[in-house]
Amino acid sequence: MKVTQEKLPASQIGLEIEITPEMSKQTYEKVVKDLTRSLNIPGFRKGKVPRQVIIQRFGLTRIKASVVEELVDVALKEALKQEKIDAIGNFQLRSQFDELVEKFSPDSTLTISASVDVQPEVTLTQYQGFTVQAEEVKPDAERVDTTIEGYRKQMATLIPVEDRPAQKGDTSVVDYKGRYLPAGEDAEAQDVPGGEATDFQLELEDGRFIEGFIDGIIGMKPGESKEISVNFPEDYPQEDLAGRPATFSMTLKELKAKELPELDDDFAEDVSGGDFKTIVELRESLEKRYADEAEQQTKSNKEQALLDELLGHVEVDLPETLIEREVEYMITQTAMQLQQQGIDIKQLLNQDTIPMLKERSRPEAIDRIKRTLALGEVAKREALKVEEAELNERVREILSELSDREIDPERLRSAVEEDLLKEKIMAWLEEHSTIELVPEGTLKKDEPEALDDAEVLEDGTIEVEAVEATEEAE
Repeated sequence: MKVTQEKLPASQIGLEIEITPEMSKQTYEKVVKDLTRSLNIPGFRKGKVPRQVIIQRFGLTRIKASVVEELVDVALKEALKQEKIDAIGNFQLRSQFDELVEKFSPDSTLTISASVDVQPEVTLTQYQGFTVQAEEVKPDAERVDTTIEGYRKQMATLIPVEDRPAQKGDTSVVDYKGRYLPAGEDAEAQDVPGGEATDFQLELEDGRFIEGFIDGIIGMKPGESKEISVNFPEDYPQEDLAGRPATFSMTLKELKAKELPELDDDFAEDVSGGDFKTIVELRESLEKRYADEAEQQTKSNKEQALLDELLGHVEVDLPETLIEREVEYMITQTAMQLQQQGIDIKQLLNQDTIPMLKERSRPEAIDRIKRTLALGEVAKREALKVEEAELNERVREILSELSDREIDPERLRSAVEEDLLKEKIMAWLEEHSTIELVPEGTLKKDEPEALDDAEVLEDGTIEVEAVEATEEAE
């Protein structure tokens, strides 16, 4: 079988394949025999239907189409094997199928044209000697005190208050009912949907409700009732309420103040579940934790600066197959995150939202592929690899830490090898570059859209944005 190759854009190989008359005739005979064996016609035994009857029943064009379809599939597979082409995606037929059917004859050569995606060639115009800036993150000295104060509030005892009015930081028990004024000159006040509660416990802290709600309770005494006037924000999710004035009938039934525990060794032992015996140990542990976090963030900033610089020096013509795979992977990760949050992904990821997500994630997918290919090219040029001994050691460490979970050893080993190789590549890049550390907040960052989190909008679409890390008291 004669095969002619042609290099095409987007990392494709064009193939012109000449199918011999012998191969065409064999396939034609095979298709006709298969139809003969499968066809039941009254008056003929199964498998003994004359060929002319078969042709009349199915039509010559339909039979030829079946032959050509099988020829294309078989010929392409044999061509890839013969030419030792490592295809990474399904082939695309470049010839017009109808024309192939029209030209087909069992005794003649049939020439087909197709293309396949292959691994792209990567060119790095530079991969060492970079000079970049990265933000240095330093531990926040006040963070330890803020965290400990948060622990104290969690462990606070609520003490009933009767001799003073409500103030910020108190915990209240209230009954309330809201009414709002809809838009329109002659509109009458209506109940706020979901705006009614009995014996509702509410901490009097800013940000708990719409602006003015908490402030309206401040100054009230237990047993007192009053009307609190508020305005719903213009960007309130419920359109009927957005920007509208409302009044809440409020009754303060109980008031409690938080009595914080003493900052002593007993507190440290209680809050840590016995891990720390003294307040000094607790503080030292938090200081180390936040110092490690700051160091890790600085390291991450340095790596990102190097990766961004490297990305600017990579030249590669990406095949659509790789891009589509990466986009699918990113959407799958998003779906898994949404499921973990208890969100019904069947309602969110549908035929309307998925195309939008694919389009929005495409630029990030392309950058991710380019970074991966660039790192692989650095490893190839500098002969960087993971030694078997260090791989085995890291796998053993992880398995011992996750001994209570069911782990696929092969998948774990592959993932660990990838991580170790990336560590080696990044260490090499850092060693052969100059990184200037600048104070945190110095560098202006463009916030890219990513598939790390998703928010459902009112029209049913999904707003995708980067997740902002939040600290939670442990």
